[in-house]
Amino acid sequence: MIKTIEKYPVLTLLVVVLLVMLPGLGHLKVTIMEARNFITAREMLSDGNWILTTMNGVPRYEKPPLPTWITAMFGGMFGIQNVYVLRLPAVLMVWMTGSFTYLFSKTLTGNKRNSLINGLIAVTSFYVIGIVVEAPWDIYTHGFMIAAIYYLYKALKSFNIWNLVAASLLIACSVLSKGPISLYALLLPFLIAYAIVNGIKNKFLVKSILVLLVGLAIGSVWFIYVRIADSETFMKIATVETANWSSYNVKPFYYYWSFFIQSGIWALPALVGLLYPYMIKRVKLKKDYQLSLLWTIFAVVLLSLVPEKKSRYLMPVLIPLAINTGHYIFYIVNNLGKIKSSVEKIPIYFHFGILAFSAILFPLIAFIFFEEKMLANSTAFLIYCLGLLISGSFMCFFLCFKVGTSTLYSSIISFIFLFVTAIPLNPGFTNQNTHYKSISNLKSEAAKENIPVYSLDLISPEMLWDYGGIIPQIPELNQRYQMPNVERFGVLVTDTTLITAGAFNKEYTIQHKETYDINFGKYGTRKHKPRYVSNYYIFQRGLVKNIDNGN
Repeated sequence: MIKTIEKYPVLTLLVVVLLVMLPGLGHLKVTIMEARNFITAREMLSDGNWILTTMNGVPRYEKPPLPTWITAMFGGMFGIQNVYVLRLPAVLMVWMTGSFTYLFSKTLTGNKRNSLINGLIAVTSFYVIGIVVEAPWDIYTHGFMIAAIYYLYKALKSFNIWNLVAASLLIACSVLSKGPISLYALLLPFLIAYAIVNGIKNKFLVKSILVLLVGLAIGSVWFIYVRIADSETFMKIATVETANWSSYNVKPFYYYWSFFIQSGIWALPALVGLLYPYMIKRVKLKKDYQLSLLWTIFAVVLLSLVPEKKSRYLMPVLIPLAINTGHYIFYIVNNLGKIKSSVEKIPIYFHFGILAFSAILFPLIAFIFFEEKMLANSTAFLIYCLGLLISGSFMCFFLCFKVGTSTLYSSIISFIFLFVTAIPLNPGFTNQNTHYKSISNLKSEAAKENIPVYSLDLISPEMLWDYGGIIPQIPELNQRYQMPNVERFGVLVTDTTLITAGAFNKEYTIQHKETYDINFGKYGTRKHKPRYVSNYYIFQRGLVKNIDNGN
């Protein structure tokens, strides 16, 4: 089995990604970032806004359109309301990230097994998986960039015009996915690390600058077009986005120092892999290890220089960190039976031991705390639990007998079963709101009654996505709402005081029809967020007969 796994590494990575991500893909609630992407994709298909992108009919130029184009194409083929399908491109980008991590590592080290380990670490790292739904643009921009780095590295080793072309086009794709973010967070630290380890030569400068300039030129076409076609809106958005870098979500310089934790199950090996004095005596490919270590460190340092910081911004660091951690894991695989030092054994047995016992004990713990959920889907959970028991037991067996390769692959299988078992049990992914009411039927119901629907204040992107269409916002001018010129219409509002304050009493009869609540969090708790609640009123032009605030 091990020979088969290592014979087809790219296929192995695809199988791992699909096994980890597909079973829980439909359980996850649409996040705010996903909703923005999906709404823009929907309006590309419905209104043809492929270049001058919109969200709720309003220009949205904060993010470049390439990921949304891909999402829209999948939506056009398989259904724009099918969230499972709309997430598939991002899942495939995780595979692409892992595959090019493998290919780059193979070109770097020449060792197929070591490179596969690096790829497996990348696709099973916590935030590489989580970023798919938390910020779908990120996996695109960094996935394209690691592919660009692979071709650039090949071009730096030996001249080939097609490697330079591929690197330039992939850089362009990265820029068209989220601007220059990955240039700064992934490519620049790689170039700095490469220059330190291998020295600066003329061919290095010429090729790197050429690829960078061509990639930037192609990737900037959309920005230039929008800047010309809708200059005023573009500049307003650009000003806000730029200001956020220095004034929004500002964190101290050391905020990212615990970056290795974001690799999830690989946190401890990742930390050990960063210990240069220990590692340099144990790795055979010392220059390759130095490159991955410096690449990781420079990526963290450069990100730390930016005042605006969020945990998910660390996602690109996990790519060089996976390669760096792979050096340590490869050392363990080859030397598990030879390591004599008790101190050196502690992190090894702690890492694999914790994972093995978690796999074995998780079914029992899950049944004690989540009996009702497990019995509701007993067949699937039975399969998952058997998989956990078998893979965890094998891991213990191989670890006891110091079979490094089998221990590693058993740990990957255990992680897969742990992940797919835990996702449906997570309270955050289960609807606990007894007041839950979807807004998805309002559009068709209002159309049947020939009632146009508007909003008074901002409607959350998640609510807009659930609604299934555009909800125009009633404009406000000189502290007075410019009401639509129709006799009867619907109004959605999050802040009900805008209705109860009496601003419309002299002109309209107002009737509260429904409260839409798309929270999954339990009503009355902190997880129940007001922005996921919208009250629906019918406005009828004429004298006030009734004002119902829904209480």
